[in-house]
Amino acid sequence: MVLVERDYEILKEVGRWNVILGRHIKELAKFSGSRACDRRLKILLDAGYIDRRRILYGVPYLYTLTHKGRILLGLNKREDKIRVETIRHDIYVLETVIYFVSKYQIPLQNIVSEKELHIKDGFGIRKHQPDFVINYNDKKIAVEIELNIKAKPKLEKNIKDNYLNFDNQIWLTNDNRVFDLLIYFKGEYANIDAMRLEEVKNAK
Repeated sequence: MVLVERDYEILKEVGRWNVILGRHIKELAKFSGSRACDRRLKILLDAGYIDRRRILYGVPYLYTLTHKGRILLGLNKREDKIRVETIRHDIYVLETVIYFVSKYQIPLQNIVSEKELHIKDGFGIRKHQPDFVINYNDKKIAVEIELNIKAKPKLEKNIKDNYLNFDNQIWLTNDNRVFDLLIYFKGEYANIDAMRLEEVKNAK
């Protein structure tokens, strides 16, 4: 097959997120409809650039790069492992990316994924990074999706890291206890915005 520009866009997005669904690819690669997107994904699948797997009940196919796809993009040859316990969180991450891209017309190149941030860190002790970063109006904005309550010191550590390294930080949650904690910390770290995930889900 002859790869076209959109194919490279698809492969790049598949490679830079922990998990990605067909509906996410449709939005990020700006397909006019699901059928056209599915056809192109089938071509890339048959050509051996991507793979798809059903891992969690009730969750559609998860797309990943094959060895051939990773080599094409110059990425790590080692296959990324999908963590079952974080699949739903990682799906919310991409739903939130699409929400901000659509609402504020942010170019995809202005968004950096957690995976890309860790690659920039290099080898060594793995440090905290937000779920993704938005470069918008000359500001670096950390975005975090928090589905479950964390110990207060752990949550504060991540908030403080973002406070020191980014201009703003936006936290989204569907847990009332987490939301209340975020409002509490907003009094100590002025660059926090707290949102409910329902706002993202209702925007579809």
